[in-house]
Amino acid sequence: MPTQTQPPRQTIHIPKLPSQKPSPPWHTHLTIDLLSTVLRRSLFHPGFAWMIPLSLRAVTVPYEFLSMRLSIAYASLLTLLYILSYFNERVAFGTAREMDWEEEVVVITGGAGGLGALVAGFYGRRGVRVAVLDVKGVDEGEEEDDGDVKYYRCDVGDAEQVEACARQIREDLGIPTILINNAAIINAKSILNLRPEEVEKTFRVNLLSHFHTIQTFLPGMLEEQRGTIVTVASVLGHIGCANLADYTASKAGLLAMHASLRAELHNSQHPGAPNIKTVLVSPGQLDTPLFAGMQTPSNFLAPVVQPVELAKEIVRMVDSGSSGEVMMPLYARWIPLHGVLPVGVQKVIRGWSRADEAMLSLTRKKGL
Repeated sequence: MPTQTQPPRQTIHIPKLPSQKPSPPWHTHLTIDLLSTVLRRSLFHPGFAWMIPLSLRAVTVPYEFLSMRLSIAYASLLTLLYILSYFNERVAFGTAREMDWEEEVVVITGGAGGLGALVAGFYGRRGVRVAVLDVKGVDEGEEEDDGDVKYYRCDVGDAEQVEACARQIREDLGIPTILINNAAIINAKSILNLRPEEVEKTFRVNLLSHFHTIQTFLPGMLEEQRGTIVTVASVLGHIGCANLADYTASKAGLLAMHASLRAELHNSQHPGAPNIKTVLVSPGQLDTPLFAGMQTPSNFLAPVVQPVELAKEIVRMVDSGSSGEVMMPLYARWIPLHGVLPVGVQKVIRGWSRADEAMLSLTRKKGL
């Protein structure tokens, strides 16, 4: 009797990331973000707050007692804020769309390494069809197409290359319904030292590529009447930074472009427009090769964001089928308010953050 052989196991290639650094001391994990998460899930959560008056009532504390009244008032306030927050999200971003992962096709720009590779890995392991667009190839000697994650060598700053890849993706995987615009480069040079071609390349990769991909893939999403577009910007787009003029200007352009995209979809008469969701990602300093060597002024107040944590948040938001914003770490949520502060206060904050000094030291290390 012939023996049965097992079918060859299909593997999904996940690009290798740089080797992990030695584990930092335990106290570096104690950050304001961690404390905020703990408080939001305990003392600042309505369910937890209502346990206080219920516990007091369980030991027969009268309603007239001050402790009982204060606990009820506190729980009621948190409940009201929770309800208002829900309606705020609903008014701002509308209802979530249904996610059918057997029909979804994900396109990720700059996905051959770093944050993009992590997001591609998350979806690839789940069997979701993923197309990665990057000027870099996968590891030499390995096939570019591996399992449900397919790699396309493409300069997303070139509209013709994006259109050519889009046609190939349609043939290979189907109509893309999730677009994650992640590709970015950095020069870390003074304005006086930036060459015109460097500025142009930064804008092509960091900003114009978003126009190319949206103009190429959005029509298909409208045709399918479902889709999600993720814009990876930066908090530096709100405040600028010394020796990053081209980078921060391109990221500021993304903030305006994303707002305009949301407005156009909201006012569009196309029947598929309401089901096109948009997600804005504005992280602080990431622990990636782009910003290797930069020192955060305070690990407690301004921790460096680990790419895997940001990737999880992006995947969670996309999976929810909702529009929204991903801002990490905690201080990133308050950065937009920086521009409305008095100029003197802004200067004090910039001096305390030492962001400009950090970039200057990074530039010196690179000899730029």
